[in-house]
Amino acid sequence: MNVTRHFSDTRTDQGRVRFVLAAGRACLMAEGPGWTHRSAHSTLIDAATFLAVLPRLGGELYRQALDDLEQQLALERGYPGAA
Repeated sequence: MNVTRHFSDTRTDQGRVRFVLAAGRACLMAEGPGWTHRSAHSTLIDAATFLAVLPRLGGELYRQALDDLEQQLALERGYPGAA
């Protein structure tokens, strides 16, 4: 069974960044005024690294998305039974 899971979802005045886990892939979805990006990556780390090269992504949204991702990863590590 394939389960889609929204791992993190960041929203600022500059736009929105989501990291979604689906079918063994980490999907990066980002959007802002006048632009949209979607890509699939092998790992969350790969998706987060790719986030850095999106040309229209503002610095505030980038930093907040990475902070939110780090917080979610820390929660996952602290939860017994989390993969």
